[in-house]
Amino acid sequence: MTVVVGVLAVLAGGAAPPGFVALREVDPSVRQDMRYAGARNFTGGVVDGYEEPVCLLARPAAEALRRAQRRLLRQGYSLRVYDCYRPQRAVDRFVRWARGEDGPDDREAKAEFYPHVERSRLIPDGYIAAKSGHSRGSTLDVTLEDLSGREVDMGTRFDFFDPLSHTDDPRVTGAARANRQLLKGVLAGEGFGNLPEEWWHFTYEPEAYPDTYFDFPVAVAAVRP
Repeated sequence: MTVVVGVLAVLAGGAAPPGFVALREVDPSVRQDMRYAGARNFTGGVVDGYEEPVCLLARPAAEALRRAQRRLLRQGYSLRVYDCYRPQRAVDRFVRWARGEDGPDDREAKAEFYPHVERSRLIPDGYIAAKSGHSRGSTLDVTLEDLSGREVDMGTRFDFFDPLSHTDDPRVTGAARANRQLLKGVLAGEGFGNLPEEWWHFTYEPEAYPDTYFDFPVAVAAVRP
């Protein structure tokens, strides 16, 4: 049974809809560094709904990512994903956190992720929103690493709330700019569009579920029959 409230779909038993898969079952070579399932993220702790550190995606997006990975491996690079499907409850947590409802800033997290903007400005300035394309299952956050497993220079870290994270920010030059363009170009070749404000953010199109935001947990069991 599926209960739909507006564009939010909550499936009974915490199950994903047909067509969602765990990325490791499609391409285990893609490194998974699922930040919201651990403490190294802008909130400073595990985020609601992340029961396991796994990447879940709608199958067309996962298969397109596999094709991109094959291309990058031939060039001496690999993909590393930071976030994939994101349940609505996690998005709701981000909003509560940004509004200051979860206590004071974690100093280490602020220094790493939002040193130049106050937490109270993250919603007004557009860094955090009440809905996310991640909840539709075709959006992911991703970077490049070399074949030894080291992240390459992208000019900023993932989830750095600053204009420097804009994909084409002119202040980002040299190797970092080239790396951003490589990532963007390879993924574009497999159907992924980039969000200009975040070099790491890509959405596969056409989306399998373009109008629905899901709230099943991030766990392998959610995508198994």
